[in-house]
Amino acid sequence: MDSRRRVTSILAAVASTTVAWALLVVSGAGALAAAAAAAPKKVVAVGAESQYASVISQVGGRYVSVDAVMRNPNTDPHEFEANASVVALVSRAQLVVQNGMGYDTFMNKIEGANRRPGRLVVVAQDLLRMKSSAFNPHLWYDPKTMPLVAEAVATDLSKLQPAHASYFRANEKHFVASLQPWTRELAQFKSKYKGTPVAVTEPVADYMLQAAGADIKTPKSLQLAVMNGTDPSPQDVSAEYALIRRHQVKVFLYNRQVTDTLTAGFLAAAKKSHVPVVALYETMPVPGYNYQSWMQAETEALQRAVATGKSTEEL
Repeated sequence: MDSRRRVTSILAAVASTTVAWALLVVSGAGALAAAAAAAPKKVVAVGAESQYASVISQVGGRYVSVDAVMRNPNTDPHEFEANASVVALVSRAQLVVQNGMGYDTFMNKIEGANRRPGRLVVVAQDLLRMKSSAFNPHLWYDPKTMPLVAEAVATDLSKLQPAHASYFRANEKHFVASLQPWTRELAQFKSKYKGTPVAVTEPVADYMLQAAGADIKTPKSLQLAVMNGTDPSPQDVSAEYALIRRHQVKVFLYNRQVTDTLTAGFLAAAKKSHVPVVALYETMPVPGYNYQSWMQAETEALQRAVATGKSTEEL
């Protein structure tokens, strides 16, 4: 009898434990399901360039999932080719932000071939009302661009998630305010060094240099040739070398992501002539930077070059 009672007691204990574990599992699964249901649904967003993705992320905050198509600061953006993963990325997007100006036309092709109902597209060129024939497509270096982009992003996110409209507007306001250290740097440079002559390889940062009051001496025809990968005229090449070797410019600024024998020659001449050089990026350097800290770093490098003669060849 004692033996049978012990077996019965053991079986009862096992059954009780099994039921307890089952209840625990069910309870845990229910909690996970509840947490998943409570988690905010995120808007899937894509920036054609990492600088635009940075703005989306800052405005959208916890309610967006953001990725960038062009995000490698060590490659030439002009040689970018969209592959299947890029097509898939853009196809899923509910919100897209791109530059326009012929800089990222591959985005238009992908969006046209992979239409998604309700997808919203922000184009910086349209916000600035720029003509496609304008000389310089690098709109993110213009201090006027990103406040407009942030406003458009907040508007479109509010359409996609109306319940969080006030959150997006607050983030937009915070982002615009965070640009003030950069715009102050530009104003200070303009106040101290307005008319400073500079040479460039192409018009990457021309909008920023103009906002800072710098005088860009490099012929536009040479800038255009380098940007488009064509051969500049011998006269333009000679003029650029003269600017550097005769110390007719205070700083030489070059596109770090696009170098060839010609631009390398200009860079070598600047170093030999003791003209300070500043490296510029077309794609936001990562990690460690957001859009506004990147722009401020570029402006500070320019000011250091003029004020102290110190070069900056990498951020």
